[in-house]
Amino acid sequence: MTDYGKSLTFGLALDPGADRLDQTMRLAKSADEGGLDYLAVQDHAYQPGHLDTWTLITRLTAETRRISFLTDVLDLQLRPPTMLAKAAASLGVLAEGRLVLGVGGGTFTDAIAGMGGGRRSPGEMVAYTEESLHVMRAALAGGGVRLRSDHHAIEGYSAGPVPPAPIPLWLGAQKSRMLAVTGRSSDGWISPLNIYVSPDEVPAKQKIIDDAAREAGRDPALIRRIYNVIGAIGRFRGGQGLIGDVRVWTETLTEWVIELGFDTFIFWPVTDHHAQFEVFAAEVVPAVREQVGQIRGQR
Repeated sequence: MTDYGKSLTFGLALDPGADRLDQTMRLAKSADEGGLDYLAVQDHAYQPGHLDTWTLITRLTAETRRISFLTDVLDLQLRPPTMLAKAAASLGVLAEGRLVLGVGGGTFTDAIAGMGGGRRSPGEMVAYTEESLHVMRAALAGGGVRLRSDHHAIEGYSAGPVPPAPIPLWLGAQKSRMLAVTGRSSDGWISPLNIYVSPDEVPAKQKIIDDAAREAGRDPALIRRIYNVIGAIGRFRGGQGLIGDVRVWTETLTEWVIELGFDTFIFWPVTDHHAQFEVFAAEVVPAVREQVGQIRGQR
């Protein structure tokens, strides 16, 4: 078993499409009132139909009171780390700390270059990402930030403001070198969707994270583990991912907590988002919490 014993949290992915803004606003307000922990927004700025992630989240924080927001995940090759830390600190102040900063190295090289981003080799991207995490962590703490390396030329940034609550830095990672960066340098691992990283692949990836954490003198149990789960609750044909009734979802997510070590699930509905959210929040989430609590209590 790889249950790390961390508190469970649950979130819902929002569609950043400009043509779905009204539905997204209504869904965000419902999720805020429905007891979920996070609203997650993907970041593919090169998609012409997508709203900018920061702009959308900023608007949504003004329309909600309680729920936190997760960038799932911001492209570091299009968002320099000092400016990204400034934006995160600013939003942390405006939203009273309701922010988790999920970042990634950037996968779609041609699309990134099409927007003016650099073309980096896989090795360069990994090194750039790890340095960026350290830059952002220092900047979010305030004070001076300076770094000259093969990947950054930060000559002296006076960082601030300092947000009212620490902003966690979670890293989207799939391959071994970036998973090792997660263990050494991030506060959480954001796994790609379950159709891209299947449950069978997870234990080996968790081990890479854990081994890298221990080698860096860190406790692996302190690193949160987030699974993006696409699928549908109830009768549905033709969709990808986890498909089944409330019982199937409850048993599956419980197993993924206890056996795979995940502590956070972000639901990506493939059909009627509002109806799916309601079932997820009202039935699946409390059932998973109860089952996991019972299993942990029996140990």
